[in-house]
Amino acid sequence: MLRFLTAGESHGPCLLAIIEGLPAGLPIDLDRINLELLRRQGGYGRSHRMKIEQDRVEILSGVINKITTGAPLAIRIENRDWVNWKDKWEQGLLEPLTVPRPGHADYAGMIKYRLNDARPILERASARETAVRVAVGAIAKQLLAQFDIMVGSYVCQIGTVVARIPLRPYPELWSEAEASEVRCPNPEDGERMKLAIDEARRKKDTLGGVFEVQAINVPVGLGSHVHWDRRLDARIAMAMMSIQAIKGIEIGPAFENAGLPGTQVHDDIFLDSKGGVTRFTNRAGGIEGGMSNGNPIVVRAAMKPIATTGTPHQSVDVVNGRAATPVYQRSDICAVPAASVIGEAMLAWVLADALLEKLGGDSLEEMKR
Repeated sequence: MLRFLTAGESHGPCLLAIIEGLPAGLPIDLDRINLELLRRQGGYGRSHRMKIEQDRVEILSGVINKITTGAPLAIRIENRDWVNWKDKWEQGLLEPLTVPRPGHADYAGMIKYRLNDARPILERASARETAVRVAVGAIAKQLLAQFDIMVGSYVCQIGTVVARIPLRPYPELWSEAEASEVRCPNPEDGERMKLAIDEARRKKDTLGGVFEVQAINVPVGLGSHVHWDRRLDARIAMAMMSIQAIKGIEIGPAFENAGLPGTQVHDDIFLDSKGGVTRFTNRAGGIEGGMSNGNPIVVRAAMKPIATTGTPHQSVDVVNGRAATPVYQRSDICAVPAASVIGEAMLAWVLADALLEKLGGDSLEEMKR
């Protein structure tokens, strides 16, 4: 079984992750991990923080001569903004944040941990934590690539602007998305998305949206129907919903399917020219009965607008019990393009775990055999 833990705060010294269960003998390409980190930092509508941080991963253990050893793999990403916080942080001079921000973890966390300061909550709850998750996912992608499984994504919607996605192979759409500041494979709709972000910035507001992540060349039979916690779609849904600000998930066009009769939803099976089977539709999103069915796995996620807005929300000071407005924290206007990259990381992780579960093996050579 693969598993990972992360640690670190948004403005602390660094972010850390420990990965357990990687097979021995897997080549690790640091440049490819750092490229994934760069992809996460991009996107139209990001905050000034992205100009401060220049994320690069450092491997602390589990790799010798660029090859995994089978031991736990530890990685570190420095927070360059730490230098601006270090003195106040270490000397206890940070001003307490006593007014929880609506839409954030502040209020629930303060009540849960009996705190009169939201800072310990927001520092850990921050989406800054996803930087190290992307690094973890980049390593999972390198394992999947050994079996020709590829993962990519694009943005389908920002605000009210819904993209018209061309009917082309996924790798071509991924390539188009990489060339777009909003990760939209339709350049015309991408420009409309940028205008919507500009308008939200002018109004001191934020925008959410929808992104889609796909995996191709996934073999039949990952996951299982026999227990609830082994179902592949359930594992994917949990991973996606763990991403900050994600509030909805569907596998394939699930919500559209809900309004259609069954004869228009299920993917008929046909014999192909080589004696195998094929399908001409993929409305199941590549998963049936909790297992991959050989079609591309398609996951769509809805991200709410960033909760920190330039226009203040109403709240209450938990110390004096009076109405108050939260202190404005530096924020993105729109982070949907970045979220799609994080979604890739989480889907890659779940598939890598399911692949290792299916094939077994303590080394890459044994998995391939």
